Amino acid sequence: MDLRRYYQELRDTEGQIADEHVIVISKATEDGGKAGVRTEVMRATAARLLVENRARLATPTEVEDYRAALVNEKQAIETAQAAARLQLNVISDADLRSLRERMKPGKG
Repeated sequence: MDLRRYYQELRDTEGQIADEHVIVISKATEDGGKAGVRTEVMRATAARLLVENRARLATPTEVEDYRAALVNEKQAIETAQAAARLQLNVISDADLRSLRERMKPGKG
């Protein structure tokens, strides 16, 4: 492997990537890399993955889908956290009647 050519290709590839953070989609590799995994990485990491043929850049549609999935996941987490904070009190019928009596107008 010619290291000069490798690093030149890295610099060229990194220069072609416009955004600082990009979405890449992994490719299947001989060492067990799983195809189709979407990941947001920095430009330099994306360039290395592209040069080493371990991933490809996501299409604009795939980027939108990825971002929408993140938003949905965040909302699901926030909903679960809100449900965990929800407090319920169980009171007996006698306590309920007592509260209602105290809340009637004219009683203090």
